[in-house]
Amino acid sequence: MLRAARLAAIATWVLLCNAHGADRTFDFTTNAVNQIPFGWRAFLAGEGKPGDWKVILEDVPPTLAPISPNAPNITKQAVVSQTASDITDERFPILIFDGEKYGEFTFNVRFKIVGGAVEQIGGVVFRVQDEKNFYVVRASSLGGNLRFYKFVDGKRQPASGPSLEIPKGIWHTLSIEGSGNRFRVRLNGKDAIPDITDNSFPTGKVGFMTKSDSQVLFVDPRIVYKPIQSLASSMVRTAMEKNPRILNLRIYGRTGDNPDFRVLASSRAADVGQLATKTEQDVMARNVPFLGKEKEEVRITYPLHDRNGETIGAVKFTLRSFKGQTEVNALARVAPIVKEMNQQIGAANDLTE
Repeated sequence: MLRAARLAAIATWVLLCNAHGADRTFDFTTNAVNQIPFGWRAFLAGEGKPGDWKVILEDVPPTLAPISPNAPNITKQAVVSQTASDITDERFPILIFDGEKYGEFTFNVRFKIVGGAVEQIGGVVFRVQDEKNFYVVRASSLGGNLRFYKFVDGKRQPASGPSLEIPKGIWHTLSIEGSGNRFRVRLNGKDAIPDITDNSFPTGKVGFMTKSDSQVLFVDPRIVYKPIQSLASSMVRTAMEKNPRILNLRIYGRTGDNPDFRVLASSRAADVGQLATKTEQDVMARNVPFLGKEKEEVRITYPLHDRNGETIGAVKFTLRSFKGQTEVNALARVAPIVKEMNQQIGAANDLTE
């Protein structure tokens, strides 16, 4: 039950694929209070002590005005807070959703700055590459401004943005739209910064940030986005289009630090996520192809290699057999496809990029 609840709390995402893309809404209500939300990861940019990110219960007004005058104007809601108060100047506590990366997206969140003696700053990070490379849009109550800047190799670049009154203690809505190398920023539903163009980071993760001793609450994060097709998915699609005799195609690899090999991409969506069987594991361990026959089908599994020749995964073909089929000509049919795939792989994580 606990694991089910935590999995649901991957910030309880709702994914609705449609002609316009996908829609992911994060809901922290299934997370344990006073714990970092499941599926999110905290890190510190700059100097000082790490942030104190956790889920708390807070009175939050509805996003839309109540239909009935008798409806409550305030409800108790699970929000994410950063309340550590280290006054180090170049201190940027950051919390990112450690799931997929986004390229084309619109990311919305409500935030409330609740404290800070030296700074009162809260905002979002996006197209996060790692702990040293990402974009930032943040609002300052004490400074009365909204700023866009980026971190490159851990160094904060010059900021741009207008002077704006951003009162402490009330909820504001910040929206970032990323389209190619162009970004649009809205605060409380209004365009707040002239469109920004920058080519540094084409895709990346999203999250929240504060500065110095700022204490900030975040709620109702939502991202509408165009899903990014991974290299593994692209290779499956291309091979299936070029080779009509392939009945099914699977690519196996690892995700993140998970030691298990799984199906990363397949021409059959239901296969994705399945663990590699002993056959695929043997192919990768021994670095030799394997062929098996069943009725009118031939199954061929080849190891996949990175640019250094290291085995980093496997590809499994299911082919329609034909009269006179031999092991030699079956392997020869798929060898050029495997060669083309290997030429596209630089490192193991390229498969999931």
